[in-house]
This record gives sequence, structure tokens and C-alpha cells, in this order.
Amino acid sequence: MTYANKISKDETRVDWTKPGVEVHNKIRGLSPYPGAWFEALLGGKAERIKVLRSVLVPGKGEPGQLLDANLTVACGSQAVRLTQVQRSGKKPVGGADFLRGFPLGKGTQFE
Repeated sequence: MTYANKISKDETRVDWTKPGVEVHNKIRGLSPYPGAWFEALLGGKAERIKVLRSVLVPGKGEPGQLLDANLTVACGSQAVRLTQVQRSGKKPVGGADFLRGFPLGKGTQFE
């Protein structure tokens, strides 16, 4: 048996500059708890969004850039489609449903 240190909040933040495979695996490994997260400007205010599920897809763009209306985000190489996300204090929703509630345009930059 070996001891594993507690995962800190800094380690759970999504780093969009990493390859898509690493981002996808991080999301899978941290779901549902403690959960991977990123920040998005919603209503002019930065809000933490927890990512529960993702799919690896082809795509190009600046790391962290929203590529389409299906919540596909560019990574260092390839892209990930965020299929289930959760706002603080809210229920989990699908990526496309999330964008219907918060119309973020193509090219929006996530941190």
C-alpha cells in the first residue's frame, strides 16, 4: 500500500494547452469528484464550470477557444467536446444545453 496526497484545487483546473488526450483523461479521472473545472465569463463575471464528461474530437484553434455550438474546446493538439458540465449550485447539463442558457459565441476563450 502507498499513500497518495490529497488532490488540491490547483491540480483539478483544466489546462487547455495540454494535448486533447491528456485533457480528456484528466476529466475522466477526476469525475465526478473532485471534478475538473475551468473558468468562463458568464454575464460579465468569471464563473467556475465543472466538467463531468468529455469526448475527444478532431479540431484546431487556440487552446481554450470555443470551436462550435456543441461546446467543443480546442486544446494544444486536437480538441475535446464537453458533453456534461455543471455550474456551481446547479444540476449537471449537456454541453449544448449549457450553451442554450449562456449563448457564448464561437471563438470565446476559456481559462
